[in-house]
Amino acid sequence: MGTTLEELAIRQAEQLTLLQDRIGHVFRDRELLQLALIHSSFAFERMDCGRHNETLEFLGDAALDMAVGHLLYLRFPDLREGKLTRIRAALVNEGSLADIARSFELGKHLLLGKGEDSSSGREKASILSCAYEAVIGAMFLDSGYEAVQAHVRRHFSPLIDRQGEKLIAADAKSKLQEILQERHNEGPQYALDSEDGPAHARLFNVSVQFRGQTLGAGTASSKKEAEQRAAAAALEQLKLEAQAVSAM
Repeated sequence: MGTTLEELAIRQAEQLTLLQDRIGHVFRDRELLQLALIHSSFAFERMDCGRHNETLEFLGDAALDMAVGHLLYLRFPDLREGKLTRIRAALVNEGSLADIARSFELGKHLLLGKGEDSSSGREKASILSCAYEAVIGAMFLDSGYEAVQAHVRRHFSPLIDRQGEKLIAADAKSKLQEILQERHNEGPQYALDSEDGPAHARLFNVSVQFRGQTLGAGTASSKKEAEQRAAAAALEQLKLEAQAVSAM
């Protein structure tokens, strides 16, 4: 015989209180929080009704996008839509949400099936990020958008404060692409010029080319980051050229 959501919430009352303290939100309906912690593998093995957190995850994903978008709109009112969208994507992705979930020690509170539990499911970014979104969905149902907005402001604002400039400048490739497409209806090309160092500490040297001209170069421990640095260098060069022209 399986268990019910109500029974679980009563049995896990102390753990739910600890989690609420970490999250910073007291649920009026604790069963919503409990449901957010039930992985489908546990539900299929142990629950009477088979209910799990995937529908709450769907709702939380939408609420989180809205609340983070709202926060970014208030913080960066002069940025274009495309840039705001990319910053939000950098904040609301699997890795970032899993990190936030870990800061709440959310993994300790998850209810997983035997297979997921034995395969380190409590540390999987995919499971943690989905559970965090489910908690946000539960918060939305429990207390409305204002509660989600307050939570996002409290927990995402410090992240933006620490990484604001990095987030704004993180997608130099997209910005360079936009500028060149707008001016010339053509985008840049990236070339891997060389790789240096031992296998465990490789450095990639990348240049960005446009119509046979090198616009910038970058070096990093990954090709993706080297491309971003090359694009950032190209943007700086284009800025200097524009300033020189305007000064003539």
